[in-house]
This record gives sequence, structure tokens and C-alpha cells, in this order.
Amino acid sequence: MEGKEEDVRLGANKFPERQPIGTAAQIQDDGKDYKEPPPAPLFEPSELTSWSFYRAGIAEFVATFLFLYITVLTVMGVAQSKTKCTTVGIQGIAWAFGGMIFALVYCTAGISGGHINPAVTFGLFLARKLSLTRALFYIVMQCLGAICGAGVVKGFEKTTYQSVGGGANFVNPGYTKGDGLGAEIVGTFVLVYTVFSATDAKRSARDSHVPILAPLPIGFAVFLVHLATIPITGTGINPARSLGAAIIYNRDRAWDDHWIFWVGPFIGAALAALYHTVVIRAMPFKSK
Repeated sequence: MEGKEEDVRLGANKFPERQPIGTAAQIQDDGKDYKEPPPAPLFEPSELTSWSFYRAGIAEFVATFLFLYITVLTVMGVAQSKTKCTTVGIQGIAWAFGGMIFALVYCTAGISGGHINPAVTFGLFLARKLSLTRALFYIVMQCLGAICGAGVVKGFEKTTYQSVGGGANFVNPGYTKGDGLGAEIVGTFVLVYTVFSATDAKRSARDSHVPILAPLPIGFAVFLVHLATIPITGTGINPARSLGAAIIYNRDRAWDDHWIFWVGPFIGAALAALYHTVVIRAMPFKSK
């Protein structure tokens, strides 16, 4: 029983602020109806000796693997069809990405926090929701999962994978690299801002339905961003997704613009973390 309690406590991290989505906030002794989590330490060596730490990394690997498998396979089905009328089209691709995020966040939130995206991990790290140790481990596992997921898709689509782009991200004709970078920054801002809002301890305590429904707005944000930016960049907003597809596709076209799909999401995540921390959750000024 003691081991089970430790697993629950360490599901997202060792510290109480890493409450998984769906965990209710607690009432503080000062009368507030929510518990303001303390900031995470920069380094936490003791995490490296905890099974829960590695279990969370495995969960991120598997979730990102499944995410790439379903989504890239959907993209392949649309791309190889002669007419889009016989496929799910852009709307279906957007639903595949958003729906998988909804399902995977729901499944893994209590284990790793359900990041499935280095940009989300980076934003939460900047807001001091998790340690640097855990953030780096998550990003590595997410990237490995993405590579494996895209690799399995290539195994299924050997004859057409290379000819239809392999689901890789690049700036589409008619748009500049600046357009692509801007689309990635704004799209990732929308996603990470939604993550912060959906998992906010204050809202979770005052609106009991918020923790339960948290995966839904996150998945819906991914869906909406894809609808808006697929025509521009194919929609990255997830460096692991872009890296996995680029490595397996491995053509110059994918690598020429690849930096956009790391720089853009990280800038967008940083801006979302700054906005949430400094503006939305800022302590009010005391009037004399």
C-alpha cells in the first residue's frame, strides 16, 4: 500500500505541484480554496533513483509513439489519394491530431502529466512546474517515441511513404519562412496557454469539472490550430512530431525548414509560460 501511495504522489513528479490532470487542488490554511504549488527545484538528483521517474518517461515514449503512428498514418492516407473527396481531408487530419492528444493526455496525465510534446514540457519547465532533470528526460523520450512511431508508418507504407512526403513538416509554397515561424509561434502559444489554463490549481479547486475535462480543451486546441496552419506548415507545434517525421523521411525538403519547428514552438511555449505566470497568475498589488 505504501508503494502504491508513493507511485500516486510521484506520478508527475516528486513534488506536490506536479499534480496530474484530474487531481483536485487542496485548501490552504490561509483561507484560500486552492493550494498554490511551490516551484520545482532546478535539479532533483533523487528522481533518478525513483521508479516513478522512469515510468513517467516510458509513458511519454509510448504516448508519443502512438501519437505519431496514428497521425502520420492519417496524413499518408490523405496525401496518397488522387482526390481528397475520398479521404478525411484536412479536417480529418486535424481531428486525428486533436483526438489523439485528447485520448493520450487522458491516459497518461496521472503518470507523467501527459505532455507528449517538448514545447509543452519546455513551457512547464519555465513556469517551474517540473525540474530540469525531468524536462530533459521527457524530451528525449518524446523524440525517441516519435521516431519509432514514424518508422512503423514507413514500414506500412513502403511504396508511397517517400513519394508523398512522409508526413514531414515544411513551409508550403506561397509562404515565407517568416510566415512559417510566425504560424508555429502563435499555434504553440495557443496550445501551451490552453494547457496552463486547463491545469491551473485555482480553477481546478473552484470549478470541479475543470480537472476532469482538462484533456478536452487541450485536444480541441490542437484540432483548431491544425485547421488554421496545415496550409502553411503542415502544423508542427510539437518538435518531437516534426523530428520523428523528418528523420524517417530524411529528404532535404524536410531538413531545410526544420529549425522553424523547434524555434517556433519553443518561443511560443516561452511566451505562453510568461503570459500565464506574469499576467494571468500574477499576485495582485496591495493598495495602502
